[in-house]
Amino acid sequence: MIPRLKVRAEFLAASKAAWQARPGVVVQAKPREDDAIKVGFTATKKIGNAVVRNRAKRRLREAAEQMIPQFGLPGHDYVLIARADTVSRDWQALLDDVKAALIRLARPKAPKPEVSFQETKTVR
Repeated sequence: MIPRLKVRAEFLAASKAAWQARPGVVVQAKPREDDAIKVGFTATKKIGNAVVRNRAKRRLREAAEQMIPQFGLPGHDYVLIARADTVSRDWQALLDDVKAALIRLARPKAPKPEVSFQETKTVR
């Protein structure tokens, strides 16, 4: 079992970090100081009543147990946020969503090309 995020401050810190949205889930990833991986789950009232939210979180917990050991980066906190389609989405499609988001978050950002003002200035 993967250790859980439990304190609100950990969720807030992850909300300011990198994220990837897919049809079935939003995944946020925040680097940690140590090599541990911790995971948190959340579902807002927007997706449904308590029964629907709990079902969504159960599905996300199982998806995280299967995907994060393979595709998660050591030394990161992950927060999986349920979306409206999380409950009704096909199981394999939900796993693919989590996998795709984890792979994309593991890829380093490409540096933006620097453009100087001299190059863009037109001379008359």
